[in-house]
Amino acid sequence: MPSGHVEATVDGTVVAESDTYEIVEGNVYFPPSSIKSEYFSKTDLHTHCPWKGDASYYTIKVGDKELTNAAWYYPDTFDKAKHIKDYVAFYKTKVDVTTV
Repeated sequence: MPSGHVEATVDGTVVAESDTYEIVEGNVYFPPSSIKSEYFSKTDLHTHCPWKGDASYYTIKVGDKELTNAAWYYPDTFDKAKHIKDYVAFYKTKVDVTTV
């Protein structure tokens, strides 16, 4: 598990932050307790990864800005991805993720 402080921001508003996280395929996965739930709403989108499982998605709303399906997580993972079960990752084109 990497160390250091990591933040996810939308237009300068922190939507998730943590000192513990996982990196998988170049994406930072935040523990579920680190997201600020007031900005997140579940969507109906689901996708499949052959080694991680089925992903579910969140739309993020900060002020008047709504980012549809901007974050994803795996509620039920395959064995190789158990370490990221319920962890949340963000599309880099929609959310800024930085190590502080």
